[in-house]
Amino acid sequence: MKNKQKKIIATIVIVGMLLVGCTEADKVSSNVSQEADNFNVIRRLTVLNARSDKPMFELIGAFSITVDSADNQLEVICETGENEYKKHFIALNEWTMYVVEDVSGAEVDKYRYEVNFLPESIVPVTVTNND
Repeated sequence: MKNKQKKIIATIVIVGMLLVGCTEADKVSSNVSQEADNFNVIRRLTVLNARSDKPMFELIGAFSITVDSADNQLEVICETGENEYKKHFIALNEWTMYVVEDVSGAEVDKYRYEVNFLPESIVPVTVTNND
């Protein structure tokens, strides 16, 4: 009985997808996203200060990215070697924006992993105590 219900539900889902229709761009977008999530695409993530238009953070490598809107952050998992991964959290606010670009066409090692903090955007802080 359960198998019959599963088959009916699967048929309804497939028919619904066919009725809605998918464009070639939808299929390509899905395939490219899946390849990136499987660490088969070398990309560059750049976080920009929207006030100054200056880059604040740059990451280059094979990575999967998720936008966590509940915590207002990007969650990035990077492949750094065979079966080796690192996870980064990048907080966003109303003055930051990010861009992800595919740089796979470049001559890049699959396990190349690079994180850049651009020093001109890091403001030094001095803490004093007035006791």
